[in-house]
Amino acid sequence: MKASVIIPTKNPGPVFTRVLPAVLDQETAFPFEVLIVDSGSTDGTVEYVGRMRDDRVRLHSIDSKSFGHGRTRNLGISMTSGEYAVLITHDATPADKHWLAALVEAAEADGEVAGVFGRHLAYPDASPFTRRELELHFSGFASCPQVRLDDPDRYAADPGYRQFLHFFSDNNALIRRSVWEKIPYPDVDFAEDQIWAQRIIEAGYRKAYAHDAAVFHSHDYSLAERLQRSFDESYAFRALFGYLLCPGMGSLLKSWLSLTLRDLRHASAENLWRLNRQAVLGMPFDNLMRVLGHYLGAKGDAIPPSLRLSLSSDKRLQLGLRASGWNSRQT
Repeated sequence: MKASVIIPTKNPGPVFTRVLPAVLDQETAFPFEVLIVDSGSTDGTVEYVGRMRDDRVRLHSIDSKSFGHGRTRNLGISMTSGEYAVLITHDATPADKHWLAALVEAAEADGEVAGVFGRHLAYPDASPFTRRELELHFSGFASCPQVRLDDPDRYAADPGYRQFLHFFSDNNALIRRSVWEKIPYPDVDFAEDQIWAQRIIEAGYRKAYAHDAAVFHSHDYSLAERLQRSFDESYAFRALFGYLLCPGMGSLLKSWLSLTLRDLRHASAENLWRLNRQAVLGMPFDNLMRVLGHYLGAKGDAIPPSLRLSLSSDKRLQLGLRASGWNSRQT
């Protein structure tokens, strides 16, 4: 088997009825299988998969309490046999019929490539600022589609260089099984994909970016959700990598002004004041929640545990908790 596609699910909703058919509709010169690892869906996902009449598809159910971002992906990989383990989330829809072939092609270009990640596109109904953010982020990898640790001194001294080398997103990724057998995913609450990428980079492997292996994957978060997601990112990056995404109030203000001015220029250039005034008016508040979450995450250990729990979407999801009006997704 050339490739095994692993999709963790929990209450993905209607989007999954687009994701799974798009995966099965891939045009490849090699065989592939699909494993769905469901952790307690109650929205009809299990029944939907059960109705699939395709022998490439398998379903494995686990208790929701046993879910872990790295742990569950390790389980899925261990239950499949493909030379390559391909990982997407339950809300990431392949953009065309060549997504899977493009991931495999990037891996087969060099036997030292341990992992490949692909581009994320905004869904058509996404905010124009969400769309722009994704375009800017992934454009940075297109000019350097394959990397390895070739400058140890810079890697030790330059956090930006380290972040570039270990960025990885298993919303849309491929892992070489022979490398995973030596370096499996860590069992952590957050950033399991970037920790894994850091480990393979430091072990001397290459990492690749496949621009043509695109999926639709985007979220327009509420203000509370944006605060929670940014808090989780900042808290995890400080604990796991030592990065302070927003070390102080001065940095918070500077980052907020920079992001907002950037987005206002984009709004003006794209005539968004006329086309989507609501998105433009909401943008400064979204940016504020982003940088405030980064600031609070950097100070996370000094925050009372009860408040820290309220600020963390991932931790609340793992504990089966929800605050009124605050929703989160298992992705």
